[in-house]
Amino acid sequence: MQRVNLSASQNEKATNDTVTFTLQGALLGARRIIPLAISAFTVGFVFGVLARQAKLSVVQSLLMSAFVFAGASQFVALTLWIVTPLPVITIILTTFIVNLRHVLMGASLRPWFARLAPSKVYTSVFFMVDESWALAISYFAAGGRDGAFLLGSGLIMFVAWVSSTLVGQMVGASIQNPAQWGLDFAFTAVFTALLVGMWKGKSNFLPWAVAAVVAVAAAHWLPGKWYILLGGIAGSVVGAITGAQ
Repeated sequence: MQRVNLSASQNEKATNDTVTFTLQGALLGARRIIPLAISAFTVGFVFGVLARQAKLSVVQSLLMSAFVFAGASQFVALTLWIVTPLPVITIILTTFIVNLRHVLMGASLRPWFARLAPSKVYTSVFFMVDESWALAISYFAAGGRDGAFLLGSGLIMFVAWVSSTLVGQMVGASIQNPAQWGLDFAFTAVFTALLVGMWKGKSNFLPWAVAAVVAVAAAHWLPGKWYILLGGIAGSVVGAITGAQ
């Protein structure tokens, strides 16, 4: 996730500028996101394959991709889906923690979205993911003033993600052993890539270290998948404390 640094004068200027919401803006966002959508299709395909291996039906997989629409959270959910009985509360809490960053991402768009109709704003942010948000922030920072840019880019990502989930589910029927193709490592690879992209320097070390220690300890001492939730909470709390200092 890219870091956003807008000065007070930039925020005021963005708020005072007229922000439109047109089809042309949506099409521009759609065109610019295509390279990233191709990458998202690849990851979504892997999710579809692994979802089938986790015994999710096609309908369940598609509903998860359509309504959760967050790769990191969905991969986490898959690791919990194999637990019996299904830990619904743990899945919900873990997904909530992983996706908390969207609150800050949405807040960063307020200088441009403040005067748009709520229906346009909420529809746009529903389809917002890390890639479309980063692209939109760069577009607005460069002087763009069409709010539909975020919606257009987000819709393309949505179509790529949901369709790739379906393709992965269908192809997964012929893949009896995902490990043979290295797909069993996909979860680890995805989160390693996310961590590398999110690293902001030494300030991240303490929260990440605490999260890792708590997760390892919980995995050793507690049954089930509590280490995912506890590690996430511990890292988030330390990050909030150190970031406030």
